Amino acid sequence: MSHLKKKVIIIGAGFGGLQVIKSLGNNSNFEILVIDKKNHHLFQPLLYQVATAVLSPADIAIPTRSITTNFKNVKILYGEVTGINFNSREVSFQNRNEKYDYLVIATGAKTSYFGNSQWQSKTLGLKNLKDALAIRKQILLSFEQAELIGDYEKAKSLMHYVIIGGGPTGVELAGSIAELSHNIIRKDFRSIDSGMTKVTLIEAGPRLLNAFSENSSTFTKEKLESRGVEVLTNSPVLDITDTGVVLKDRTIVSNTIIWAAGVEGSELSKKLSINKDKANRIIVDEYCRSTEYQNVFVIGDAANFSKGLNRPLPGVSPVAMQQGRYVAKIIQSIEKNKTLTPFQYFDKGNMATIGRTDAVAEFGGIRLKGLMGWLGWLFVHLVYQVGFKNKMSTLISWVWSYLTFRAGSRLIQEEANDISIGS
Repeated sequence: MSHLKKKVIIIGAGFGGLQVIKSLGNNSNFEILVIDKKNHHLFQPLLYQVATAVLSPADIAIPTRSITTNFKNVKILYGEVTGINFNSREVSFQNRNEKYDYLVIATGAKTSYFGNSQWQSKTLGLKNLKDALAIRKQILLSFEQAELIGDYEKAKSLMHYVIIGGGPTGVELAGSIAELSHNIIRKDFRSIDSGMTKVTLIEAGPRLLNAFSENSSTFTKEKLESRGVEVLTNSPVLDITDTGVVLKDRTIVSNTIIWAAGVEGSELSKKLSINKDKANRIIVDEYCRSTEYQNVFVIGDAANFSKGLNRPLPGVSPVAMQQGRYVAKIIQSIEKNKTLTPFQYFDKGNMATIGRTDAVAEFGGIRLKGLMGWLGWLFVHLVYQVGFKNKMSTLISWVWSYLTFRAGSRLIQEEANDISIGS
């Protein structure tokens, strides 16, 4: 006797969405429709390595369809959601509507400029492959332009890279750019010495890596400075102009300014008439459901989960993955009329790499730094990558870069917009 399948629409196939897909894949009780404006799952923690020419885009991205090939109840549609009618339970995208029984919003986040949207055109963000390739192009072009000028004094602003935001992304970018310029490409130029490159990391707060212990924060600052990075803490940005960054006590002249200081809910979240916080994240209850609609779940960076907590859960991949698996179970429990158990996040710790053989990692009471931290970071990032080919190609690229001090992906694309696997 056949039964009516319940339709689950998942918006976004990032870390959270992918876990829902995997958990409900081939479950005969559900029909799964995944709508995503990208055709690939992106391993975002390694975006900075694409931006600094260590890895290529294919090393950290895998087509969503290839992940879901064996899930016969999963259908992938490549398109952008333009609206949701929560009352009629309909999702609008690409001039069509689809009805749902359950909706999972897993749209991630976008870069936040804290109300200073005019800074967006003067900086480069790092949230997707398009961003990473734009940064890579800008960095490599700046060296080529400096070589054309052939005079370090005249090329100073070209070879000065400013990163705003002292969280993991900012730290990882600063260390990686310093390594690229001071070591990896140093012998490649004749008219300039890329070792004269200056990297400045700006943090508004009192220390780097605020989510880590003070010990790890101090270690990170010392290691960055030993690599030639200038670290400025307690330095809120007052303005960003076409020529540089204005701080309270100085103006830093630079042609390359990278913004790694904050995130907010996606464009879709911003549009929706639903309970949100100031950062456009949708407020959810203890079951990861919208506080207004019982059949609408929100996970990962798109959600503000703060039930019983002092602050909302952080926008990191372990949160999204755990929430994705949890929501899949909750949907099944609802269908079976089972008692629902509130979501509890198991904190697996924090990690940030500073550069070659240096990283900080904190797991509960265990704190690793230096080479041990780096090996821990290497292992975890390989384990969580999706796809065997990706893991192997990434490992080979890392080993090659480590043994030879070379970066193999130093291609300047004619147009970053031309990438074929989405933005």
